[in-house]
Amino acid sequence: MKKIKGGVTSAKGFTVASTAAGIKYENREDMALLYSKKPCHVAGTFTSNVVKAAPVLWDRRIIREEKRDVHAVVVNTGIANAGTGKRGYMCCEKTAAKVAELLGIDENEVLVGSTGVIGPLLDMDKIYKGIEEMVPRLSDSIEAADKASCAIMTTDTHPKQSAVEFEISGVKVTLGGMSKGSGMIHPNMCTMLGYITTDACISSELLQKALSEDVVDTFNMISVDGDTSTNDTLILMANGEAGNPEIREDTNDYYTFKEALNTVTKELARMMAADGEGASKLMTCNVINAPDMFRARVLAKSVITSSLVKAAVFGNDANWGRILCAMGYSGVDFDPENIDLSIEAEGYDRMLIYSHGETADFSEEEATNILKQDEVIITADMKNGDCDATAWGCDLTYDYVKINADYRS
Repeated sequence: MKKIKGGVTSAKGFTVASTAAGIKYENREDMALLYSKKPCHVAGTFTSNVVKAAPVLWDRRIIREEKRDVHAVVVNTGIANAGTGKRGYMCCEKTAAKVAELLGIDENEVLVGSTGVIGPLLDMDKIYKGIEEMVPRLSDSIEAADKASCAIMTTDTHPKQSAVEFEISGVKVTLGGMSKGSGMIHPNMCTMLGYITTDACISSELLQKALSEDVVDTFNMISVDGDTSTNDTLILMANGEAGNPEIREDTNDYYTFKEALNTVTKELARMMAADGEGASKLMTCNVINAPDMFRARVLAKSVITSSLVKAAVFGNDANWGRILCAMGYSGVDFDPENIDLSIEAEGYDRMLIYSHGETADFSEEEATNILKQDEVIITADMKNGDCDATAWGCDLTYDYVKINADYRS
């Protein structure tokens, strides 16, 4: 497994372009188009919110109901095309039809993604113009991938990309992706817009299986603000250009593919948590030695979603009572007098702050220094099993309220 520079164009056969369509933002690119000339098997996971944006309904139909191969994905930012009813769904149809017309493919081979403000309808003239500008610009360059990863951002402060090379049956295979997400981020499959491409040759069934299993411990384990979006979408496309023997069963090749996928999705998930709206630091919670994975995951997520824990981390306050409280209301039963809580950061040893039902003997000054670092790691040792889980979040700052108080206006 080799980490490489790049994103959605790292795998063979994928091209991308972006443009400034002026959908909401001024003086920045706000549309991206991803394309593979060879048809792709495709897998997807989508928001669990009952209120689903039109692009989610369009993509779910193609991927889940009709199980089609696809060639392209077109994404816009600024307007979410959510809460727009039948007219919003028609916007997806018209968008896909325009892409299909210019690329010579079927409109049902085009996926659509949107992110931004809920409620307004898309200006289709701007969408059409953006598509017309992007098709001639399609490129497999790293620069094109960089620009596309910026074009899909909303309140993100920086783009998020990751890519790896690995071998399947002696053949070099590549997998890369990009994602956006900074606010309205909460675990419940998954929590953002994400697009992952691979030149691996793998069956549709195993592609979906790999993605569905992967999100449980990656994108479903992050939270910024406890809000599950209407537009959450994660797409994985495989065009088979690497030429490896097709992965059709749960063999070693399948698990190698899953490891590569997990490497990319975990890095993207951590980037999203660290770039939460207004965040000043990444907050990681490791729950170790739990009796089973379900309880480990629930406990870890309860800590990183707690507003009081997040505020304490922002204030550099080693208030272990808030951590213990968040675990206590998680719904998981445990013995609070038989666990240890500790904190650590890069360059600092792990510091025990709670043990045997009471505060540990620790230096408040040293604890404050740990909590001032870019990534703060909280570890809860349950001492009752051998299962571990990790969740990622961020601190809660004044800027989060500032950003969201006037997001629509």
